Amino acid sequence: MMSSILLNPQLILYSAALGSTVLAVRILSCFLCGIVAGLSVRWFYKGKSFFHFSGFEEPKNKDTDPNILLRYIKNLRRNIKATAPYFLLGLILSAVFQRYVPAEIMTGLFGGNEAWGVLMAATIGVPLYACGGGTIPLLQQWLWEGMSVGSAASFMLTGPATKITNLGALKIVLGAKRFFLYLAFIMLFSLAAGILVNWMI
Repeated sequence: MMSSILLNPQLILYSAALGSTVLAVRILSCFLCGIVAGLSVRWFYKGKSFFHFSGFEEPKNKDTDPNILLRYIKNLRRNIKATAPYFLLGLILSAVFQRYVPAEIMTGLFGGNEAWGVLMAATIGVPLYACGGGTIPLLQQWLWEGMSVGSAASFMLTGPATKITNLGALKIVLGAKRFFLYLAFIMLFSLAAGILVNWMI
């Protein structure tokens, strides 16, 4: 479940704009997050039920066109329609940050190899993240202005994992107690991953 949230193929494709190092860090950290989450559930909930799927309806398939090319085009159009407004918002926010926020502030908040920058990036990843495509221009600008790769990794972990649409579904599936465990796990893992990335790079 964790890997499917974090390793969205479309999101990975967008992340290539951040450079090969950040792309590799994103893929590896998301993959490891999924493994650690799975092993934690297996270890701590051995023989116990972890998920409750009773609150969901049967999904409806939208890919029904018999022509595979038309089905692909319709699916692509739905994806663009869903992500384009957020991508545009990300571009606008990136321009605003570039124009009105001094680079020294960004470096002070997210730069260097300090845990503070990683913690700040993990924390703002929760409310600021709306769509993966929308955060790419914003992250690109922040990286240019001095954000460390570890802080970017931390933001890229907490963002998709705490996106409001994901959280709504997870609250139903997990229940209150496990839902808060999920949030705590994401924050702790992203903080540890960001610090480790900064230490290694």
